[in-house]
Amino acid sequence: MRHIRKRATPVLLVLGLVGSLTATTPALADQKTDQTVRGPDAAAIAKIVDRIEEPSIPDRDYQITDFGAVGDGTTDALPAIRAAIEKASADGGGRVVLPEGTWLSEGPVHLASNIDLHVSEGATLLFGTDTDDYLPVVRTRWEGTELDGYSPLIYGNDVHDVAITGSGTIDGNEDSEFHAWKEQEKPDQLRLRQMGFDGVPVEERVFGKGTFLRPSAIQFFHAERVLLEDYRVTNSPFWINHLVYTDQATVRGLDVDSHRANNDGIDVDSSTNVLIEENRFRTGDDSVVVKSGRDLDGRTIARPSENVVIRRNDMGGEDGIALGSEMSGGIRGVYFTDNVLRDGASAIRFKGNLDRGGTVEHIRVSDMEIGGFENFIWFQLDYPGELGGNYPPVYRDIVFSDITVTSATTGLEIHGPADAPLSDVTLRDVTVEQVETPMVLENVEDLRFDNVRFGDQYVDGELDWVS
Repeated sequence: MRHIRKRATPVLLVLGLVGSLTATTPALADQKTDQTVRGPDAAAIAKIVDRIEEPSIPDRDYQITDFGAVGDGTTDALPAIRAAIEKASADGGGRVVLPEGTWLSEGPVHLASNIDLHVSEGATLLFGTDTDDYLPVVRTRWEGTELDGYSPLIYGNDVHDVAITGSGTIDGNEDSEFHAWKEQEKPDQLRLRQMGFDGVPVEERVFGKGTFLRPSAIQFFHAERVLLEDYRVTNSPFWINHLVYTDQATVRGLDVDSHRANNDGIDVDSSTNVLIEENRFRTGDDSVVVKSGRDLDGRTIARPSENVVIRRNDMGGEDGIALGSEMSGGIRGVYFTDNVLRDGASAIRFKGNLDRGGTVEHIRVSDMEIGGFENFIWFQLDYPGELGGNYPPVYRDIVFSDITVTSATTGLEIHGPADAPLSDVTLRDVTVEQVETPMVLENVEDLRFDNVRFGDQYVDGELDWVS
């Protein structure tokens, strides 16, 4: 194996051809190595999945029609939904059923422990358009910073044994006033970021009427044993499925088809023991994202996302999978395996900047079929930041294995901080069939290639490129 060590200027290395790293011939590239991570991954994944308990909810139904709901799409069904949830909760829990029909909710649905909100086949839960209906404010997290803001459309705070199920549709409403707020949010976005960076008490971070921070479609905030299963989501105002401070969550069989601004399919945010499997994501932003808080706020709360398994999903959107950029509380023990990524901008994107801090480690991405993307793997550790921090993010112990990519404009792009280079990254048994620029590298140590092909260039070796 050939070793290349570079510790001088120029800082940026752009490789249009990778002959200088080539240590194999085309014939050798067909010989699959036995040093894959499938064995260790299989055991680690099984251990995580085995410890995740699904919610325990009593087997009794509460039909919202028994509480006066009318499914005509124009009559407000929220009073009936709330009454059914209250009755079920008083009885110790159960399944609140939305039958076939269109059920208008002029305001948010707040879930309670031991409740399954079941959106039946043929049912649509349609949320109202008036943003005032999503007040008063609730405690939430917006782009990694805690605040009191507009309620998510479906919200569960400090709950356990809770679910949203059924093959019906949850519709944020194409006419919602929230959709226009993207163009108005910047002053509030920057003010909240500065508050979190400066450590302003969360009780003083109130963003109610007159502010423009869009809520998530579905958010659990401090939750245990959560099941999200089978429903379809569309027209989300912001992030679509958002797990905050959640332990033991299963996300299975969703059809996420929402293409508005910041429409991540699912955001795992300072949450642990999470299984995301067999979902279909068609999104306006990343399909699956793992996060853990922003800047000082995230570092102070210090709740990492860990023990996360993402498997057998079909992902299509602007980007595929991402870690960060809000990762100040740390991320570790994340396994992406046996997923399909369709075409888009970036297939795999890791984000951070000097405002963040935080450590991302022990990440495994394996057994992937990837279509055509502008970027295959992009470590964007110089992600835009506005606040002038000096807390370099640390990304390390990351392995990509058994991956086939149809095409990429750039194969591997790395921009690490000079004071904390990206380190300990391995590509093993990776093929990019067509690529214009195989690699762009800035500040990386212990970058290893084992049976890697970019177009007709074969790469085996180790590389440091640090200023």
